[in-house]
Amino acid sequence: MEIVRIERKSLEDFGISVFEKLGLSAEEAFDSSTILVSADARGIQSHGMARLWRYANGIKAGVMKTSTAPLVLRETPVSLVLDGQGSMGLSLSKNTMGQVIAKARNLGMGVASVRNSNHFGIAGYYAEMAARNDMIGIAMTNTAAMGVPTNGRDPMFGTNPIAVAIPASKGRIFCLDMATTCVTRGKIETYAREGASIPKGWAVNTEGHETSDAIKLIDDMLYLRGGGLLPLGGEGEQFSGYKGYGLAVLVDILCAVCSGGPFGKSVMDSEITSARVCHFFGAVRLDLFRDPEEFKNDLGKMLDELNATKPAQGKERVLYAGQKEHEKEIECDQKGVPLSRKVYEQLESIAQELGLSVPSVK
Repeated sequence: MEIVRIERKSLEDFGISVFEKLGLSAEEAFDSSTILVSADARGIQSHGMARLWRYANGIKAGVMKTSTAPLVLRETPVSLVLDGQGSMGLSLSKNTMGQVIAKARNLGMGVASVRNSNHFGIAGYYAEMAARNDMIGIAMTNTAAMGVPTNGRDPMFGTNPIAVAIPASKGRIFCLDMATTCVTRGKIETYAREGASIPKGWAVNTEGHETSDAIKLIDDMLYLRGGGLLPLGGEGEQFSGYKGYGLAVLVDILCAVCSGGPFGKSVMDSEITSARVCHFFGAVRLDLFRDPEEFKNDLGKMLDELNATKPAQGKERVLYAGQKEHEKEIECDQKGVPLSRKVYEQLESIAQELGLSVPSVK
C-alpha cells in the first residue's frame, strides 16, 4: 500500500472546508473533521478520512442532517436519553459526552443513550474526553448488522465497538477501544480498496465457511445475502467466539434497547452511506473510589510493569491498550498524517467536485 503524509492541521482544515461546503455549521464541521483526522493520526485508517465520501453521500442523501438539534427524550441529574434526529454523529457524540461529563462532575457519574444518530468515528475519542477530566470514560455504538453469531451464518449484530479510557500518571491514558467482531467493516473496506485478500479467520461467506474475498463479503453483507464478520474470538466455541458475540449483543442493549432505537439486523447500511445508529456514553469520577492522584500513580505503575514485561521471542516490546495509538499520534504531529494513496485520490475527487484544493503531500 502506497502511503502519503499530510500536515495534520492542513488535513483538518481541508475536512472543515468540505463539511462547511456540505452545509454543516462551523462547530459541526470542526468536530467532524478533527475527530476523523484523529483516527488517521492514531493509525486507525478504517475510521478516518477514508470515510469522508460516505459522509458526503449521507449528507447529500439527507440521511445525515446538518444543524439539527437532538430531541431530549428523558433526563435526570445523572442520565440522558436523546433522539439524534439524524444529526451528524461526530459532533452529536462530542456534545453528548460533554453533557455526561458535566453530570459526572456534579454527582459523580453520568450516562447517556442516543438513538437515530450516525457514524461517530472512533469510540476511544469520546471515552478519552472523560479520562482527561479524571474520570473513567465509556463509549459504545451499534452499527449496521455484519457480525455473524456463534454457529450462525447470517449477520445479526454490528461490529459494535466498546471503548473504556482511564487516566494514569505522566499524562498517559489506558484506552481499550475494540470492535466486538474480529475486525471492523472499515478494515475489510481497506483490503477491498487495495484489492487484497483478507486473512482467514476474520469472516465467513453465505454458507458460513471462512472467506478471504473482501469485495464479495462487503457486497453480500450490504444486500443481506448472508455471511459476515466473525465475533471476537473467531469461529465456533473452541476459541471463545461466543464471548465476542455476547459483548456485541450487550452493546446493542445499552445503545439501542436503552434508547428505543433499532438494533440487530434492523440496522442496515445503504449503497451510498452508513446506517443510522445508536450510542452509549458514560463517565465516572475517580474520586468516588480514592484520591485521583493516588489512583493515577498506581495505574501508572501497572502500565510500567506491563511495558517491562519480557517480550516473546522475535517481538520488540509489550504494550498496553492505547499506547501504540498515542505514540503514533505524537509521530504524526511531527511527520504528518499518513493516508493511503487511494484515499488521497478520493479526497482529490471530493475537492474537485466542491471546488476546493486538496492539501499537498509533505
